[in-house]
Amino acid sequence: MDDPRLRAERNVWLATARSNGQPHLVPVWFVWLRQRVYICTSSRSVKARNLAANPSAAIALEDGDRPLIVEGRAVILRPPYPSDVVSAFKQKYGWDISSDATYDALIEFAPAKWLRW
Repeated sequence: MDDPRLRAERNVWLATARSNGQPHLVPVWFVWLRQRVYICTSSRSVKARNLAANPSAAIALEDGDRPLIVEGRAVILRPPYPSDVVSAFKQKYGWDISSDATYDALIEFAPAKWLRW
């Protein structure tokens, strides 16, 4: 599936599970590339810690009138990040994720199940 909103939307909601099973839901910047969602974060963030323990996650676009929800699995990548992902963040947000010391982890989210209505 390739919905053009995945390239155009500024934010996506990321849902992960804490170690006690409680959900953690946050809005984040993202890029859609190679049929994957990429999210740059700190390795010390709640979302990164959650995904290190349990790679199952879901994302959703902000538009509740035209829902797009994706379930899948995530892996945490460390620098150096793929150059096309770095370029995509620069183009979309004007942000060089490769030189931002605060953000030392890149989440690569692989869709498994698409939900929309």
